[in-house]
Amino acid sequence: MRDNEVLRIVSKIIIPVIFLFALYVQFHGDYGPGGGFQAGVIFAAGLILYGLIFGIARLRRVVSIRFLQGLIAAGLLLFSFVGFLPLLMGRNYLDHSVFGQDAHSGQHLGIFLVELGVGITVAAVMVTIFIAFAGRRDNL
Repeated sequence: MRDNEVLRIVSKIIIPVIFLFALYVQFHGDYGPGGGFQAGVIFAAGLILYGLIFGIARLRRVVSIRFLQGLIAAGLLLFSFVGFLPLLMGRNYLDHSVFGQDAHSGQHLGIFLVELGVGITVAAVMVTIFIAFAGRRDNL
């Protein structure tokens, strides 16, 4: 598949569109269908498509395993921070009203941060799993 020039050219056009759609799903998740999980899956699909077309070695140069592990940790830490900060302020777990001037703006920001953490974690985990399974073939 790596020698197919048409596929390589079309993927260079479509992969940025996939990433843009993932961002749309991430930011639109507050108001309609979508959110962190869906955006993370779509973003990972773009990276996985890149790996399928250009090879795992090239994908690993774009996103190293160490970077993916850092993203997994960062996403989990962001979600945990948003959950535990209200506890430290004497509120309930995931009581997002502490993040804003009023309850509505705090809820909005809190939900956005939770969804962002989920999206980052899901994308990084999916790409890590893909590299782990697809990279096994390189070792044989």
